[in-house]
Amino acid sequence: MTNSVVSFGLLQYLFAYTKKILGGSQKLHKFVYYGYKSNIGIDMKKTIKNFDGLYGEVVSSADRNYIFLEWIETRSKGFDWIIKPHLHTHLYQVFYIESGRVIVDSSAQSEQLKTPCILVIPPNTMHGFRYSPNVKGRILTISESIFDMLFPASAPIVLEFETLKCIVLHASSNKSIRMLFREINDELFTDRVEKKLMLHALLCQLFVTVYRISLVHSISALKDTNATLHYYRRFIQLVKTSDVQKSIPVYASELGISSVHLNRVCNQVCGKSALLIVQERLVDQAKNYLSHTSYTVAEIAYLLNFEYPNYFARLFKKLIGVSPKEYRNKLHASH
Repeated sequence: MTNSVVSFGLLQYLFAYTKKILGGSQKLHKFVYYGYKSNIGIDMKKTIKNFDGLYGEVVSSADRNYIFLEWIETRSKGFDWIIKPHLHTHLYQVFYIESGRVIVDSSAQSEQLKTPCILVIPPNTMHGFRYSPNVKGRILTISESIFDMLFPASAPIVLEFETLKCIVLHASSNKSIRMLFREINDELFTDRVEKKLMLHALLCQLFVTVYRISLVHSISALKDTNATLHYYRRFIQLVKTSDVQKSIPVYASELGISSVHLNRVCNQVCGKSALLIVQERLVDQAKNYLSHTSYTVAEIAYLLNFEYPNYFARLFKKLIGVSPKEYRNKLHASH
């Protein structure tokens, strides 16, 4: 099957046929494992520009423990001070802009920022920039996995950072933010004892500080009217907060759209099927258990609601390339 556009009638037939084969009563673990990946029905010319890593990177170096800090000019100067609208599917970014002219472009509007300010950009949020050459500031980028680890999904702070926001800084808050960025920079680019622990502590302090500032300072919430991104973000949130495995039709129903529409949304945003996104979420959870607990592979499978451990092991190897046991052994060997 190629990436060419397939007629909607054929799509309906394929999904109806798949549903008939699977049957409504079958266990979801079989659905999760035996599902297929495809770009059918997607006009790839309409896909949204996204980066797994930083803007302009062809090969991403970002992983689940990714933390990076750079001056705004470092990357922007090479693009003639214009960063075209794009998104990052698994990265949070915090822009600390001290001075200079900055226009941010979202999917719905363009707005010139008042500096000094903090701009928080969550994953899957369209954004672009037009800078003046004299702009001064830093960009902090962290993986979604680190943010999720620092803040439980139910914390009020998580809701605050679900949308793109600009927070104008007053003198005292500007000083606090500047100091925190310097401390993060020093810790990130020097080799010190318990570096990871300190970085996480500083990141937690930064986000809580920004959250506190947002409660008392003026906030500009840039509108996002892109329906595709709206559905995608809601789908990701449902996947992240679900305590049980659900089929793609169930997720689609909760979003008020069809399975075909949901797959189209996912392909347009990140080039993956909705099913693969669910699979990857399960495997990410499994990797956490394998890395930080002594649960057996079978126990992890049951914790993730797989009825049979062999189905879990096969899915894990399919996506990671090694079995869960081999993955854990490699982790132990590297320490």
